[in-house]
Amino acid sequence: MAGGSILGNRVQRKEDPKFLTTGGVYADDLQDPRLAGAAQAAFVRSTVAHGTIESIDVSGALEMPGVLAVHTAESLGLQPIPSPFNPAAARTLLASDKVRYVGEPIAVVVADTMEQATDAAEMVFVDYEFLTAHTDLEAALASDVHIYDAAGSNAVFDTTALGLPENTDAAEYFKDCDVVVSGRFLNQRVAPCPLEPRASAAMWEGDKLTQWVSTQHAQGIKDPFVAANGVEPENVRIITPDVGGGFGAKIDPYPEEMLLGVVAKALGRPVRWRETRSESMMSLGHGRAQLQYVTLGGTADGNVTHYQLHAIQDSGAAVGMGTILAPFMTRPMAAGVYDIPNMEVRTTSVVTNTTPTTAYRGAGRPEATAAIERAMDLYAAEIDMDPADVRRKNLIPKFMEPYTTTIGQTYDVGDFEGALDKALEKANYSELREQQAARRASGDSKQLGIGVSIYVEITGGVDPKQEDARIEVHDDGTATIYTGTTPQGQGHDTAWSMIASEQTGIPMDKFSLVFGDTDLVATGGGTMGSRSLQQGGVAVDKVSQELVDKAQKLAAQLLEADEADVVLDKDSGAFHVVGTPAVSKTWADLAVAAKQQNDALDLQTTFVAETATFPFGAHVSVVEVDTETGQVKHLRQVACDDAGKVVNPLLLDGQIHGGIAQGTAQALLEEVRYDEDGNPVTSNLADYGMISAAELPSFEVVHMETPTWANPLGVKGIGESGTIGSTPAVQSAVCDALKHLGVRHVDMPATAERVWKAIADAAN
Repeated sequence: MAGGSILGNRVQRKEDPKFLTTGGVYADDLQDPRLAGAAQAAFVRSTVAHGTIESIDVSGALEMPGVLAVHTAESLGLQPIPSPFNPAAARTLLASDKVRYVGEPIAVVVADTMEQATDAAEMVFVDYEFLTAHTDLEAALASDVHIYDAAGSNAVFDTTALGLPENTDAAEYFKDCDVVVSGRFLNQRVAPCPLEPRASAAMWEGDKLTQWVSTQHAQGIKDPFVAANGVEPENVRIITPDVGGGFGAKIDPYPEEMLLGVVAKALGRPVRWRETRSESMMSLGHGRAQLQYVTLGGTADGNVTHYQLHAIQDSGAAVGMGTILAPFMTRPMAAGVYDIPNMEVRTTSVVTNTTPTTAYRGAGRPEATAAIERAMDLYAAEIDMDPADVRRKNLIPKFMEPYTTTIGQTYDVGDFEGALDKALEKANYSELREQQAARRASGDSKQLGIGVSIYVEITGGVDPKQEDARIEVHDDGTATIYTGTTPQGQGHDTAWSMIASEQTGIPMDKFSLVFGDTDLVATGGGTMGSRSLQQGGVAVDKVSQELVDKAQKLAAQLLEADEADVVLDKDSGAFHVVGTPAVSKTWADLAVAAKQQNDALDLQTTFVAETATFPFGAHVSVVEVDTETGQVKHLRQVACDDAGKVVNPLLLDGQIHGGIAQGTAQALLEEVRYDEDGNPVTSNLADYGMISAAELPSFEVVHMETPTWANPLGVKGIGESGTIGSTPAVQSAVCDALKHLGVRHVDMPATAERVWKAIADAAN
């Protein structure tokens, strides 16, 4: 952009022409000639939620047409893998001693075609001894039927493991409070539903495994693949094609993916696998699934003084990433945006006979926000104060230096009241309250609800807080950016090209992006926890500056001038001596010259962040509730999400829009459900209420920038913020619409049936 910075401008996405014309190339689309003639794998999955495996009969499958092999844990010699969070919870990649959830893989069938493998999988017969199935968290806690016998309990991790005491007695803790409110809130289990289900392909060339995986973190999953295949690290190459959505569920590897190389090696032939949508709904990690007991106390005039939270986290059937979300993500962020002098938070992670839980857009932070925001609403109702006013009264004042909460979490910068003011002004909050009062006075069957939420979240908080980047300039003046982040629609190609172009003057369209190939990018932190821009993007900024410095030295040699006298004209992308622009050296000239000197314009660097960053914001939601049917209509969503300096407002708005859609979906529609025997009853998109554009209003985004000091660009994460702010705002709006009818709380999702029942119960 001549005469000014490209950063901060609405630049169209470079990625879009491909996706809108020829389309992406996903794992199941691969046409690599090395995969020609690949066999197809299908997995035999448990139809029982909890039981011991008495026998597995594969003889019928082996007789089916086209079948090449059938493998079980025994035939592959699989050993139990202990959980890093509780070693007593160990399991094999294919279920061996017992099954722990419906959909757990037990055997793998390999055939010439997918149809043959699928048909043959139906012919594997498993004899089970049934055990009590646990789908209820509190029942699992109390039961002496343990999902992992060696663990001695279904509680597999709690905050006492972090050296923290249990909560004190509530009556004693809140004895000095004028007002105390409490609630039992369910942050329900949801399915990630990426448009692209999991798929993978594995092939061996001699002793080297190359495997294509739909993942958010190619470098991070390499070690488990190395272990599963029993080879040295240099003999495993992970390649990530285009990824059609992840939302956290594609961070960690899954048994089906880790076993594909083992199966391919035994067969001596490449093997491919893809899951069906029903398999994805049953076996791709679920999110949220947290039961919360909340108590909040304060003065009669609105000062909150005490807060206590007990979060019971559903780990599902495995002690994996889902187990640590409550202690490591919900607990630190429990205070939210409020200055609460007395706080206690206890977490307990429990295994159940359900799909294992994992990170899901926000990963523990939305749960923390939902708990404190619902508590603030209950408190406001109890003292008859406007929900926005009670929040304002308890906000942490604006700070531009580190601020540490009572719970011990340190935030970087924040202006929470500023975000609230912007959102309320945009929404015309006082006018909305007047409209609401008029409807209530008229007895209209369709009542207006207004929900307010204010949040702060943590982004880029996973250690190590660093990222690598490399840029290579070619002889024709084009350049390649190598990044350790793995995009799934976020727009990294656009943003990274903008940042590199800003420093080098090389036009955006002359950059190409390489990611997700462990032979080309050996280290990287992947894309998760809204870390990409503040670590990956800043790494690109850093290496771009270092590359300019190197090029400037070379240009000075070629121009026979002092280095200090050589400048880069970013508009033309050429170096020249000050005052002599007619004689210059382009990036192409310098790339050729470097090669002639047995060098290259090719640099790699690592950016290490001092700390995580803490985006914040405020949302106002407006809903209409039909009190005769319970139907909720989402009318408006005003979102002020502050992610520090903005590189590209177009990308920012896209992330906010996606986040609001997922947050609204949880508040109103989405819920994974099981029957009393542990059978999933939402195993396809006909039964699971995934949201569509038809259920959403046009979002009203209010921009606000509070740069962080934690990185040179002043940027924070934005990928999850919209989800964190929207969910409690929409839920609060539903509850607010029904408050005058005596309804105190409605758990998510606020379906028509649930809302109608809440109204009926209050009337009775």
